[in-house]
Amino acid sequence: MSRRRFAYPFLSVLFVLFLSTSAFGAGFGLYEGSARGNVLGAGLTATADDPSAVFYNPAGITQLKGTQVMGGATFIYPKTDVLTTGSITWSGAPGAAVPGTTGSGTNDTGSTDNWWIPIHAYITQQINDKWWAGFGIFSRFGLGTQFDPNWPGRYNSYYARIRSLELNPNIAYKVNEKFSVAGGLNLMYFDLKLEQKINAGTFGGAALTYPTLADANSTLEGDSWGWGFNLAMHYKPTQDWMLGISYRSRVSQKITEGDADFTKPASWAAFGATNALLLRDTKAAGGLHLPDEVFAGIAWKATPTVTLGGGVYWTRWSSYDKLQITYKLPIAPGTDTVTKTKNWEDVYRFMIGGEWKFMPNWRASVSYAYDQEPINDQYADYLVPASDRNMLSAGLGWDYKNWTTDFSYTLILINARTIPARPADGVLASEFRNGIAHLFGFSIGYKF
Repeated sequence: MSRRRFAYPFLSVLFVLFLSTSAFGAGFGLYEGSARGNVLGAGLTATADDPSAVFYNPAGITQLKGTQVMGGATFIYPKTDVLTTGSITWSGAPGAAVPGTTGSGTNDTGSTDNWWIPIHAYITQQINDKWWAGFGIFSRFGLGTQFDPNWPGRYNSYYARIRSLELNPNIAYKVNEKFSVAGGLNLMYFDLKLEQKINAGTFGGAALTYPTLADANSTLEGDSWGWGFNLAMHYKPTQDWMLGISYRSRVSQKITEGDADFTKPASWAAFGATNALLLRDTKAAGGLHLPDEVFAGIAWKATPTVTLGGGVYWTRWSSYDKLQITYKLPIAPGTDTVTKTKNWEDVYRFMIGGEWKFMPNWRASVSYAYDQEPINDQYADYLVPASDRNMLSAGLGWDYKNWTTDFSYTLILINARTIPARPADGVLASEFRNGIAHLFGFSIGYKF
């Protein structure tokens, strides 16, 4: 098999691997485009000198000769504790109950141990002295949170999984030796699974609330395809300075044939004839707007072996204003649509770092990033129990002949925060604390 023919099954295998994995991210944005990029971040948007430029700044692929490939993954292990106060109760006449909170006791619940593994794979091809093509498979959005199904916040969420897979072909054009531009299409697969408990008091009033009747279980699943576009520029005013900027458009996802499955305990027979009309398994539809993003970076080659860089990512999370689910069969008489207000905010990630080629075949890198959380206290929930975070990263790279290998480690320290109770959303007065995540990145590339 020729070297070039080897690249295509290599990418196909990574595509299949992705479909069996999930991802975890800030908000639920992911920026783990390669092991080297996990450390250098926006600095790599400026240098854009390896195949992961398809993710960080596709205009930079005009620096890559011949055919080049890269693939790998980031292994993410997150942990957080949620300290809740009181419990959710319902009061009022049967059929007209309203939720509230009672009690002052606290419960400290830790998230379930899980690994989440977003992958990345790229191929770039020089067409001639002016034109290049690139193709990437990666994930920009993902989420994984899991708690015990019986924890105090179960009426909001006890399991959430969001996965995305992006197919991104690009064309890049070298205007001159200093300036390049690129554009591409983003075809994104998106799927979600959300699980929560539903208390009988939601429908029956004080006389039928827990513990008189056990909780029902709700599982919502669905997937869809959406598309967008990306544009990028790369500029080298001198041999020692590099600048890059990359834009990716909003992607709208519309799930038209999702599944809403419910499990009701036998004790709900106390609802009588109404029980047959409550929480029927049905098809569900919904949609959301995944945000557009801008990556901007600058890099300076301070010495022949040391490059310093940094920059900013901007994510327009204000496009995620609500999550609305419409059920084909009403889940209760008169209730066929459920709307959850989100009203997330636009956020920035600020980064600074450097890379040192300390031996002919070895590179080391370090960086720091400050990452903002898009969810304000008024709308925070247990799908994303997080806050602003500090990120410390280190990497090691080894180049041997046509091969390149990179490893990275990132420690994410998530700030504590407190949120007020919202009984109607199943949210108690809570403190998110002890948030931490360990990210281990690996990439391997080859130049044909």
